[in-house]
Amino acid sequence: MTAQAHTDPSHDDHSHGHPRLQHHFESMGQQHEASSLGMWIFLVTEVLFFGGLFLAYGLYRWLYYDAFIEASHHQNITLGGINTAVLICSSLTVAMSVYFSQTNRRKATVVMLVLTMILGAAFLGIKAVEYKEHFDHHLFPGDSFQLPDAPHLEAQAQMFYVLYFFMTGLHAFHMIIGLGIYGWLLMRARRGEFSSEYYSPIEIGGLYWHFVDIVWIFLFPLLYLIGRH
Repeated sequence: MTAQAHTDPSHDDHSHGHPRLQHHFESMGQQHEASSLGMWIFLVTEVLFFGGLFLAYGLYRWLYYDAFIEASHHQNITLGGINTAVLICSSLTVAMSVYFSQTNRRKATVVMLVLTMILGAAFLGIKAVEYKEHFDHHLFPGDSFQLPDAPHLEAQAQMFYVLYFFMTGLHAFHMIIGLGIYGWLLMRARRGEFSSEYYSPIEIGGLYWHFVDIVWIFLFPLLYLIGRH
């Protein structure tokens, strides 16, 4: 979310003496813009990283299309759908935390940060349940891998689950990092460190969280909805 003119630190003539202004910046506006640029550059590198995985997925799905369809039918679409809804809700709480910090509403900011962390933890918990189901049904790549409905596709279907566990595991790792970031933001918000003049950390943390959510929005149809039409 972007701030209105009256809450944008670049419009504050008194920002030069703000206690959160780092010595190498001339104003809070310049500091805010530099911080945002740094996060966007980081996210571009993340896009390139995940882009390579999506390219590998696309290639192997083209080569082993039937096996990928069969393997995806063993995915728990209900849990995957619930997790998708959970992350969409977390994106809303993230956006509201930015808005409330911009409008000097400390308690509301804290509540939104807490809700975001609860939703993130819920996502990871549901994902752990899914992983357990895969292990229980011998769907983890390796010597014990089984695909009872199509044993002739087992070798190719394992590649689906190699990509599945790697991509969703990496996504979960990013979620864990996000929870750490939001725990740090929560501590600072409870101390009243954020205001209409200084909310950059919450906005930048929000950019990271939104990126992780968007990655899942791509993963869900690719890994759960093949051939579901």
